[in-house]
Amino acid sequence: MNKTIKKLVLRDVKIPLALSETDYDKLAIGVAKKKIRSLRLKYRPDENSFAIFKKSVDARRKNEIFFVYSVIFSVADEVILSPEKYDDFSAFCRKHSVSLIDEEKLLFETFSVPQEKRPVIAGFGPCGMFIALVLAKSGFRPIVIERGEDVDSRAQKVEKYWIQGVLDTESNVQFGEGGAGTFSDGKLMTRINDKLCSYVLEVFHDHGADRDILFNAKPHVGTDKLRVIVKNIRKTIEAYGGTVLFNTRLDGILRNSDGSIRAVVTSAGDIVTDTLFLAIGHSARDTFMMLLREELDICAKPFSVGVRIEHLQKDIDRALYGEMAENPALPVGEYSLSKRFGDDAVYSFCMCPGGTVVASASEHGGIVTNGMSYSARSGVNANSAIAVSVSEKDFGGNVMGAIEYQRNIERQAFEMAGADGTAPIQNLGSFLSRSSCEVGRVLPTYTGKTKLCDLNDLFPVKISNLLKEGILSFERNIEGFSCDHAMLTAPETRTSSPVRVMRMQNFESSVCRGLYPCGEGAGYAGGITSAAVDGIRCALSYVSKQKAFN
Repeated sequence: MNKTIKKLVLRDVKIPLALSETDYDKLAIGVAKKKIRSLRLKYRPDENSFAIFKKSVDARRKNEIFFVYSVIFSVADEVILSPEKYDDFSAFCRKHSVSLIDEEKLLFETFSVPQEKRPVIAGFGPCGMFIALVLAKSGFRPIVIERGEDVDSRAQKVEKYWIQGVLDTESNVQFGEGGAGTFSDGKLMTRINDKLCSYVLEVFHDHGADRDILFNAKPHVGTDKLRVIVKNIRKTIEAYGGTVLFNTRLDGILRNSDGSIRAVVTSAGDIVTDTLFLAIGHSARDTFMMLLREELDICAKPFSVGVRIEHLQKDIDRALYGEMAENPALPVGEYSLSKRFGDDAVYSFCMCPGGTVVASASEHGGIVTNGMSYSARSGVNANSAIAVSVSEKDFGGNVMGAIEYQRNIERQAFEMAGADGTAPIQNLGSFLSRSSCEVGRVLPTYTGKTKLCDLNDLFPVKISNLLKEGILSFERNIEGFSCDHAMLTAPETRTSSPVRVMRMQNFESSVCRGLYPCGEGAGYAGGITSAAVDGIRCALSYVSKQKAFN
């Protein structure tokens, strides 16, 4: 079969960091044009089509920092090649750091099918949002049930919790429009390699995110902009016929004798349906227990626990960029660290440059921390979770054991800091038994009250020891990382779901026909983009099934 060439990408365009103010993007496009002309490609490029495709920073040598670009461009005329000529051209391109781009767009075919029973989506985080968007654009008029509130009302409840300590267990940092990611850095970077990632970024851009998320190697939105974006996505879903019901919690599933779904039980009444997308997020412990009672196929999975560590952002910048740290062209410094110790792992998670450590509990009597950055990332401190892997052998291998392992740490933190919602903190020097327990250069940014405690008394000995070993090892990656005045706030327990709701290859449950477990809460994603992609995959599977039936 003949193949069509439309767009190509020139990779590895390096532009050195300059002391003077420079338009690096424009410079990169100019260098790319010059390189393509020198290659004398068989097929003429469109001179007006050159644009930035990807952009990153190479700071491995602090005295020689580069911006590294991939530049995309179109051929001026449509080129159709036989397989043999296409292979020859591909080989030539690879030799000269050029990639052929297959721009496969996600196209929606709108179905006009009778819908006595509209599909229901439980949860309106990234996964649930993108399921609803795909179904709505395909003509299926989904009903979304979300236990929390709309993002504006939810933000007021979160602020009240942070300032006054008054927690709403249904609408908080974990539950509500946009999911837990709404009160985070809004990172869209992901390790999964899926073409749908580009679609997710395009949707965020179309609904209010800056254009640079489309090409930055480490795209982020920021919690301030994310709150606007999720509201705009909801409006699009509603414009296509979808319905979003807030303050509506999933409480049960009613099934027919053959195991198929008959209706869903919610806190606002039953909804008759034959399809339920389970996009509940990683903190819906009561829903996990309901699934156990319903005898669905749910099992425990590994997760991680740890602390939030804070450094001065300027110290992180200098460790990463050296003398060029204050160059305004450079992004705020961020890192990703990991170290294995036999079967165990210690790693940084959800690093928030210029960010804040936030109170994130969803249950009374517990302390949970998370990190958050605004789009400008202009805060004094950098923070990140430092997490230790927890395996089945640590909690007994069952669902209740996994949940209780997390919960016990959260409750112990609550009690040790005064049982009034205060979070326990400790400087790293004291945690390592090297210095006194006091607040020094790094002031805690936690959004609630804090109290100096010994975090060695909070975690199992294994976790404490691995945290220490991991943090000390990261000194090799970032000079000053293990400094005495780094501030620890505990605990970080919601890095991922402690359970997995089993599903078949078509994304549907094997024991409950019409149930689609998806996203982070069901154990199939980790982060905004991967959760959104998993939701899209589940939605497309449903659409394909309905198309076959109709």
